[in-house]
Amino acid sequence: MKLNIRFAATAAVLLMMLPLTGCNRLKSRDALNRGIQAFKNNQYEVAENYFQKAINLDPSYDQAKLYLATAYAYQVVPQMTDAHNMELANKAIAGFKEVLAKDPKDKVALQQIASIYRNIKMIKEAKEYELKVIALDPTDAEAHYTIGVIDWAEAYKNATEELAKDGKTDKGDGNPGMSKATCAKIKELNTDIVNDGLMHLQKAIDINPNYDDAMSYLNLVYRRQADFACGNDAARKESIAKADEWSQKSMGARKANEKKKEEKASHGVVTQ
Repeated sequence: MKLNIRFAATAAVLLMMLPLTGCNRLKSRDALNRGIQAFKNNQYEVAENYFQKAINLDPSYDQAKLYLATAYAYQVVPQMTDAHNMELANKAIAGFKEVLAKDPKDKVALQQIASIYRNIKMIKEAKEYELKVIALDPTDAEAHYTIGVIDWAEAYKNATEELAKDGKTDKGDGNPGMSKATCAKIKELNTDIVNDGLMHLQKAIDINPNYDDAMSYLNLVYRRQADFACGNDAARKESIAKADEWSQKSMGARKANEKKKEEKASHGVVTQ
């Protein structure tokens, strides 16, 4: 799942929202149109200037504000937290929050904020906004999936840090060689996180039965659950068996999804 997928979808929606009325908006409309052309040509800084001009000409022009926030967001480099990148991210977030101030149920704005926070490593805030997306639309499989990924990343970090203190590296098999104290600490840190991840990833698959990425992460989260066995080898093996099962399901779903894409590209139809 990539940030630009959501932004591209946003741009497509915005392109359908252009009609404006009133002579007093003509110059603002012209600036917006010029900005859109620059945006479509990947000239985001140029587009940013035109969208700002449109807003200066008409401060009530909400479409221009949404486009401006999107132009900032397109310039955010994932996983970078330098001053310039953070400035762009904060401008984008402020713009989308301004949209939400007028319409708290604007799903696109919620999704964009979540994506930006995730890309500047503000994971707690990213999860908060994904939960807001789910509150608005419980059937959003991507939001459930994203929370599952966030939970796995946190659980993995906790586990590897505790294993390192024990002089161990993660084996992905429940790490039966770790000390009981380390196992107890990992279980304490990760039980709620793992349960939350399993729940959201399963929900994503319930909504989209062919969600191969969600299946892949179920495999990974069950491997974190295996860390909790603490000497109960049967429990460890049960979690690993579930992990392996979801790994196989993921490969099968991915092949099926790729086949559908190939059929659609070749024939314009998808065979059921």
